[in-house]
Amino acid sequence: MADTQVFAIADDHPLFRDALKTALKPDYPTTEIREAGNLDDVSALLANGDDIDLLLLDLSMPGVRGYSGLILLRTQYPAVPVVVVSASADPPVIRRCINLGASGFIPKSASPDIMRSAVDVVLKGGMWIPDDIVLDIEDESEEAELAGRLATLTPQQVRVLMMLSEGLLNKQIAYELAVSEATVKAHVSAILQKLGVDSRTQAVIAASRIEVGQFRSALHPDQD
Repeated sequence: MADTQVFAIADDHPLFRDALKTALKPDYPTTEIREAGNLDDVSALLANGDDIDLLLLDLSMPGVRGYSGLILLRTQYPAVPVVVVSASADPPVIRRCINLGASGFIPKSASPDIMRSAVDVVLKGGMWIPDDIVLDIEDESEEAELAGRLATLTPQQVRVLMMLSEGLLNKQIAYELAVSEATVKAHVSAILQKLGVDSRTQAVIAASRIEVGQFRSALHPDQD
């Protein structure tokens, strides 16, 4: 492997990050592995390093709400292949991750040999999923439709939606993103239109329905 190869592991459990590094080391002894424990850290890694060859992403960590985090990273950094590494290995979850742009899905229960094999396949431009998963099953559920609508959001709109889910007011979101309140209101309007809902609370509820049970924030009253 090339000395310049760089992986990023995004998971909030240091012990699992260490275990994943140990699992990859036999096949990638010279690869630099960078770590992140939350969405802000992994975003910083990707923003500051255009040399990252692969991102191994947990669906559940601070700042990440299931598919919203995956959507944000895929839309903002489309050149970086993302392999989801998750404890949730339900077939609909795996299919949805692939449909939203992941290059692979590795269950956390997989053996080190399987993890290395999966990474190798993705680095060679392929896609890796567990053998028992069939991707071409048509998912006509309402959640699948919502996932497709979420995928149309821009990175900034995804950020706004995630902040809405935390109960932040428009002025608070504007401060966090260093934009005007008018810009935030425009983003909120675009989010409502793309998700096909009438209020910010409905947008949060819609997003929460496809978050693999990881949506933790309580809903707040409308602030519009």
